[in-house]
Amino acid sequence: MNLRLYFGLISIVLIGLVLYRFDRPKGSPELINSPLPTVIPSPAASPQPSPLPTALPNHFLITTAFIPQAPEHNWTEPWQDACEEAALLTASDYYHHQNPTVLETKQAILNLIDYETQKGWGIDININQMSVLAHDYFHLNPIVVANPTLFELKKFVSQSHPVIIPAAGKSLFQENHFFSNGGPYYHNLVLLGYDDSTRQFIVHDVGTQHGAYFHYSYDLLLKSIHDFPESGNPADILSGSAKVLVL
Repeated sequence: MNLRLYFGLISIVLIGLVLYRFDRPKGSPELINSPLPTVIPSPAASPQPSPLPTALPNHFLITTAFIPQAPEHNWTEPWQDACEEAALLTASDYYHHQNPTVLETKQAILNLIDYETQKGWGIDININQMSVLAHDYFHLNPIVVANPTLFELKKFVSQSHPVIIPAAGKSLFQENHFFSNGGPYYHNLVLLGYDDSTRQFIVHDVGTQHGAYFHYSYDLLLKSIHDFPESGNPADILSGSAKVLVL
């Protein structure tokens, strides 16, 4: 190649580079061969509906053996005040699928009373003491619930949990005339079911021989719930707090 031609080509290339630098707009970024990130729009969060209360069946019933507090129809002591023991035995026999004879029931109540005597307890025991017995003696998992509502009681039962209800017996007499002397001051029974069509609870009322699957109205039983009074006097039952024992 001719030396003059060679220097001419180099001059043309240099002139072109100078023109490119001064003609490009100021501040323009130099091109970089890198891929742009992909942006995926996030969907708008849709509002979640508030959870509705779980619907309960209109009727439910737990079936289990009926354990009367006076299995031999003898209403002298200790049977006169054995409603707590009979109620606890009802729940225990349900979980253990027992259907005891009269003699077995009698002995089971006496054994439980002996256990209470060893603990230094009196004839009448309250809901917390029954909870201790349910856990320590019967190996159940009790829960004491204060001020239970109609919905709560129905929910516990519909989940197949018997509920022991301490109550003012003379209030229950309004619908249960099988009680003598207008009903006891302090009483316990076992809630096993309910029926919305009649608005009635279904219970094993251990205090009479006619107490199997006995019906009490929703309103009366709810108003009758009273734990054994702190005064220790059964006549003060209406001062007892509203508590039940779920088993």
